[in-house]
Amino acid sequence: MSKVLIADHHPISQKGISSILKSEKEISYRIVGYVTDGNDLLNTLTSKDVDILILEIDIPNLNSITALKAIKREFPNLKILVLSCHPEEMYALSAIKYGARGYIAKTATLERILSAINQVEKGGIYLNEALSQRLVYEGNTSQGLAYKYKKLSSREIEVLNLLSNGKRNKEIAHDLDINEKTVSTYKMRLLKKLEAQNVAELIKHARLLESAHI
Repeated sequence: MSKVLIADHHPISQKGISSILKSEKEISYRIVGYVTDGNDLLNTLTSKDVDILILEIDIPNLNSITALKAIKREFPNLKILVLSCHPEEMYALSAIKYGARGYIAKTATLERILSAINQVEKGGIYLNEALSQRLVYEGNTSQGLAYKYKKLSSREIEVLNLLSNGKRNKEIAHDLDINEKTVSTYKMRLLKKLEAQNVAELIKHARLLESAHI
């Protein structure tokens, strides 16, 4: 069961999100609380066991999109879905870069909002198709993530996919019948080739590529 915290100062939004989560049949969600003010958010995350944070980016007393970076630093395993009244084209890419797993406008249909929550819960990244493609192919051809991905060897892609699935070095070594030192070497290559700062960023890259069907 995934434990959800809803941070939104609009009662209607709270009720709407609660309703669609309770109606979901495939995945079990439990709402562990509601936050209506940014000042209470960190305290609530500290005091409660939370898997998914559904965050209204305009919640009072929250420093907009840049607050995501601080939240992810304090709670690195937290899955964050940003729900906003702003169009996706305005803030979605920034939200993903700062640590959110997804961004969706409040004007989206209930079915699409639920789809976004489910995708984030499963470990994926949710953006609309156009933005997902843009993030993967952004910049010129030689700088886009898709271009860098296509330069990986088949074994590097295997290691990346296993990392994205949560496998540790020992498990990857077992699955690919190689030693752990070799896995570490592949990870270093992936960090360099995909220009990632750490394994968490590598995993984010892998999920973005998956969402763009690369």
